Amino acid sequence: MPAKPRARDSQADVRAFLLTKARGLSGRTTALRRLTPGSVGLRREDLRYAPGAEHFRAANRRLAAIDRQVRARLRQLRASTDAACCDAYLDGMAMVERELDRARRAFGLFFEVFAQRGTGFARALAAHDAVARDCYAAVRAAAPSIFAGPLVPPLTYLEHGYSPATMRRGVTLSRLLGETNPFPLIRIPFDRDQPWQAVFLHEVAHNLQADLGLWVENRDAVVQRLAEMRASDRAISIFGRWQKEIFADLAALLLGGPAAAWGMAEFLAHPADKVMTYRPGGAHPTGYLRTLVLATMLERMGFPEEGRRLERVWRRLYDPARGHRIPADLLREAPRLVPAVVDEIAYQPRRALAERALATVIPFGRGDQARIRRAGLLLRHGRPAPDLPPRHLVCAARYAIEAGADLPGLHIALLTRLAPADGPAAKPLAA
Repeated sequence: MPAKPRARDSQADVRAFLLTKARGLSGRTTALRRLTPGSVGLRREDLRYAPGAEHFRAANRRLAAIDRQVRARLRQLRASTDAACCDAYLDGMAMVERELDRARRAFGLFFEVFAQRGTGFARALAAHDAVARDCYAAVRAAAPSIFAGPLVPPLTYLEHGYSPATMRRGVTLSRLLGETNPFPLIRIPFDRDQPWQAVFLHEVAHNLQADLGLWVENRDAVVQRLAEMRASDRAISIFGRWQKEIFADLAALLLGGPAAAWGMAEFLAHPADKVMTYRPGGAHPTGYLRTLVLATMLERMGFPEEGRRLERVWRRLYDPARGHRIPADLLREAPRLVPAVVDEIAYQPRRALAERALATVIPFGRGDQARIRRAGLLLRHGRPAPDLPPRHLVCAARYAIEAGADLPGLHIALLTRLAPADGPAAKPLAA
């Protein structure tokens, strides 16, 4: 008959088991503390298209902050000497695991984004980065002190999915268990890697709105404006909820002009069942009304012929008389409310903009449009475009496509301009 185990031996075995688990747990934290170009697999020739040193520094600051929390939990665990209290020791290790999970998720996100700059998509991503930086530069040029100081610029990355999307600076991410995003990340679907997508300007504009501090002020202004117009409660609520997406649309037009409006309309053109359907609680305006907002903005910007042409095309494609699933009062009030919403978001002064209007902080005029048009014709014939800013080059490419440009050739021409192969390499992160 086997001997009955002694309680002291059993307690020692349990303590040894828990301490071994704790040591293994401690060893798992060391690989998640720092990222460098080399650690994500970037070679010397990749550095030209790599994230900037400021992106690595921002990511490493976030990883270091999480690591300090991991090590604090480990110290608390090592200080626990009550071997008899197994539950408390298990709880302590679970707290370490929780912090380690945050470190793993943050490290994984930055690793995946940075490592894409060592792939065949690196140059296209760098081209999109150049466009995003130029959008911020346009704001700084028109309003030099509008941002409090230097900002880590947006960084683009590729992912599956139909639509581009953005994770703005400072937003808490469920993927990171509530950690905040240290710099804007803009997702580009793999099939939209060509830098002529006007919808990319829309995603950059979301980040501009956040960095300019316009989220709440714009919503309150839109709600108040519509209330003063005695709009229906439902219309006030809906346009208040839609204001972020409408802001990004209007800002995209100010960044790129009429071509951005047509590009957005192309993105929104779907079968009528989708375009003519209102989604309760949705953040995005119903497609039918959204493009009418774009057409209205073109008229306000001084391009009435473009606005009317876009509206004619859209109403020819989509006619509410042929059927729709849009609240009747919203559809009825839209012709009166849309111009007011456009005026309120783009043409009224804001405290966050130092009492300037968005249209003066991101100026766009007929001269800009003429240069974009000329550049589009040059690109169509395979000739170098004039020295357009990157945000306008995106829109010139749309006119080149409309005129029948060779798409692979156009793609190469844009990459050559936006992310030159013989340009200066990005400054590597110091060890």
